[in-house]
Order: sequence, then structure tokens, then C-alpha cells
Amino acid sequence: MPPKKSALRFSSQPRIVLPGSEKAPLPAATGEKPVRPSSVITVSVIVKRKSPLNTSRLGKDRLTRTQYRQKHAADPAAIKVVRTFAKEFGLTVDKDTPKPERRTIKLTGKVAAMQDAFGVKLIEKTLDGNVYRVREGSIQIPTALSGAVEAILGLDNRPQAQPHFRVLGSTINANTAGTEGFARAHAAAAGTGFTPVQVGQLYQFPQGATAAGQTIGIIELGGGYRTADLTAYFKGLGQTAPKVTAVSVDKGKNSPGSASGADGEVMLDIEVAAAVAPGAKIVVYFAPNTDQGFFDAVAAAVHDTTNNPSVISISWGGPESNWTAQAMQTLDAACQSAAALGITITVAAGDNGSTDGATGNNVDFPASSPHVLACGGTKLTAGNGSTISSEVVWNEQASGEGATGGGVSNVFPLPAWQANAKVPAPSVSAGGRGVPDVAGDADPTTGYQIRVDGQDMVIGGTSAVAPLWAGLIALNNQQNGKSAGFIQPQIYAAKGASAFNDIVSGNNGAFSAGPGWDACTGLGSPIGAKLIALLGASSASNKGGKKKPVRMRPAKKKSTRRRG
Repeated sequence: MPPKKSALRFSSQPRIVLPGSEKAPLPAATGEKPVRPSSVITVSVIVKRKSPLNTSRLGKDRLTRTQYRQKHAADPAAIKVVRTFAKEFGLTVDKDTPKPERRTIKLTGKVAAMQDAFGVKLIEKTLDGNVYRVREGSIQIPTALSGAVEAILGLDNRPQAQPHFRVLGSTINANTAGTEGFARAHAAAAGTGFTPVQVGQLYQFPQGATAAGQTIGIIELGGGYRTADLTAYFKGLGQTAPKVTAVSVDKGKNSPGSASGADGEVMLDIEVAAAVAPGAKIVVYFAPNTDQGFFDAVAAAVHDTTNNPSVISISWGGPESNWTAQAMQTLDAACQSAAALGITITVAAGDNGSTDGATGNNVDFPASSPHVLACGGTKLTAGNGSTISSEVVWNEQASGEGATGGGVSNVFPLPAWQANAKVPAPSVSAGGRGVPDVAGDADPTTGYQIRVDGQDMVIGGTSAVAPLWAGLIALNNQQNGKSAGFIQPQIYAAKGASAFNDIVSGNNGAFSAGPGWDACTGLGSPIGAKLIALLGASSASNKGGKKKPVRMRPAKKKSTRRRG
């Protein structure tokens, strides 16, 4: 038998940088020492699709899960080369590796083997009393993996995102915002706020309607819920408590702690979504707060054939500048998959105004993905009865108390459906996607009455807007007998304006509200019944009744931009 060619051995091949893998140093960290070589870790290797999705058809065509699996699951050749690579470097394919739809191969091995395999150095650094495993710089892969592998997540486990909620009139988390993913407190005096049901009434959600038969997925990167709190909360609303299921992703779990932690995010999301969409089942996907955990949670929800969520709510994120390009591209690709399958994803746009808490103007990711519904914030004042007396941009930055995120992406280009929205020019040529798409009540002074760990409090932030919109989409899906899916082409069309309260007053720092779309509140807050009618009419005109899903054509190979 002739000897194997040396080129087939990965260890002898030249190394190249995995595009987009550059990782910045961990700011404000102290101490540094090597990670113990014998420590065992698990990474997620994301491989290319069999054929790319035609993103220009999203919202027009949709795929069945069978069609998606046949055309757009992981490329078998890519799976094979990664498995061979792993074996050579002493890494094992984890028994929990998902099915090919998620395009993810879980590799487990010792730190020493991981460093050799991916050309990285893993070190430990301490940030705010917590020790993290950190890599800095680029991942180096053998040339044989070029094109087959799109991202490698999990080598670094620093916190990736923050929840976007603010507690009214409380000192909760006033000094712990940032690394732990907890919300900064709102310093204003305590007020009464609204119940989610009252907010739904102000936005003309169909009264008496239910979301029976629908499942709302919620992504959480920390915290937890207690069933006793949910039972008490919904009893107070005069509603039956929803059925809530916790799904573990990457060993994340429902882990309630105290009202001073991320429990406020979890309870806000569940209580708002379920209150405005009674009868919906709630499935919460718990994952670690890392780029790996975030991606794996979204992919798990999108491809969950057991629970089948028709809408997914995400209230976590961070400035685009805090993400690696590979993580953003990979997470965006998971959102593309959701759109192709008819699943809507609603995402909070951030609570730190036009800077998003960073230098200069920034938008929050994943809200900046063009394949999610980005949700900005307003200050909502009720009049007599169930009417709105005023609604303006949420902005209390002058007193250091937050404002809606919004602006222009520096990563994702202007989508075709935003072409007539008069989105401001991006600061870099690669960008252009305007954020947010829509808005809703977010100011903590007009916030939501929520129960967290036995305490009743009022909470705001754009974290409340994502589940509010998720609940509205669930109502739509039940009323129209079909999931809304990717709704941007419909809501940005000229006739979509009638389904929104246009917000024309206020700013979030660099951007001001005005007639039509703006980079503070998007198209505006919802007029629920009109939006459901709009989406129902669009569905009927696009599909002409109950036709079978159309097989989406593969994208033409005319761009070198990697879209996962």
C-alpha cells in the first residue's frame, strides 16, 4: 500500500487565518496565566451549507423542514473533513452534536489539543472577580478546512451580551452592569406602570383573542424563573398561567437566583409575551452567556422540531464592535434559516441610545441582523380609557438613565426592503442596515408591572419590546392560521404605514424621530389589529390560499461575501 500523501495530514499543511475570527483583548481584566493544558472543553465548529439560501426570496417563499434539510443543511464533505481533522488532533465528536440542519459539529478535547488544532493560545484572565478563558487574535486552521469551516466558537468563554431591561425606582444592579449581563437600574422614583395586558390594549391588540396552538421561544443567557411566581402573577392578571418549558443548551439551565440578577430579564420576557398572547406555550432556551452559547441557543430554537416555535424573542445583545465577524455572520445565518422556515425573530435594539454604550455611534447585535425584527423603545402615556395620549422616543440619557438603541449597522448592508426608508448613510461602506424596524413602550417610568423572585416591580427597556412583539406575532399566527415569518417586506411596503403609530418626537442621541421610518423607533409602535389584517392580506396575496411551501432557489454565486 503506498504511503499517504503528506498533504492529507492536517498537521503538515500550511495554516491560514479563519476569516473573521480576530478576537480583541478582554478590557479591564487583571491577572493572566495559562489555562491548565489537561482541562477539557467543547467547541462548536460551524460548517458551510450544501447550498446557500437565496436571501432575496425571504418573506416571499418559505421552506418545509424537509426541503431545508435536503438543500441547506451541512455539506457532507465539510462534515467529513472536520471529523478527520478532529481525529488527527485527538479531539472527539461530542455525542450531543446536533443534526445536520444546525451545521454544528461539537468537538471535545483537552486544552492542549485545542491549542494545537486551532493555532491559538488560551489564557485565564480575571474580570470583576470572575475568571474567564480567553483567546486573543486569530484562529489558524489548516488549508484543507478553508471554505468548509465558517466559525469556531467556544474557545473563549468571556461574556458576550447584556440583557436590555431597566428596573424602575430601584438600586438593583446599579453597580453591576456589564460583565455579568445584568441590567443597570433606573434611578427614577417608583411608579405604577402598566400591566402587559394594558399595553396590549393601548396598542389595539385584538381583545379576547388567544394564541392557542402557538409556541413562543425565548432565548436566555442567564437567570431563571420560578413557577410559583408565574402562578401568582397570572392569577393577578386574571389569566391562566402559561405552560413554560425550559430547554438546556450547552449545559445552560433554568437557574433562578435573586431579583438583583438576570432573573428580571427571564421573568419580564415570559410574563410580557404570555400575558399579551394568552394560550401560547412558552419555551425558554437557557444557554451560557458566550458567543458559542448565544449561537447554539438560537440554532436550537430555530431547528426545534419538538416544540416548533413560530416566533422567537431575544432581549440580549451588545454593540457590533464587541463581536467577532465570524460570530455575527454565523448568528445571522441562523436567523436567515429562521426566516426561510417561516419563523419570526424579535430582538431588543438596546438601552444605551445611539452609542449603544460604546465609542461613537453603534447599533446592537443581533438586532442589526437584517433577518430579525429589531425592536426600539418609546415612552407611552395613556389618555382616558384605552387610548394613547402621547408617545415619544424613549430617551433619558441626560440623567444617565437610558434611551432606545438605534442607528445604522457598520456590518450589514442596506436591505432591499429598506431602500425607500431614507436610512442615514453608514459610517463604513460595508454597512447600511437601519435599526430598529419597529418600537413599543420601553421607558421604565411607563414600564411593565412584573413579578420577579417574589417581588413586584416595574421594568422597562427594549427587553420588554421584543416579547411584546413576539406575543403580537403569536396572536397573528393564530388569527391568520399561518406563521407570519419574515415580515419586513410587508411592513416596509407603502401600505404598511397604516399598521403603525408613527413616532415623530424625540431622539436617541445622534438620531431624531420624524415622519416615516427613523433610527429611533423604526416604523413606529403597532396598531395590533391593523397589523394582523395587513399580514393576513399579504399572506393571502402572496400564497393565494393554502399552497405548499415553495422551494427556494439557491443564491447565484456572484458575491465573495460569506453568508454562512
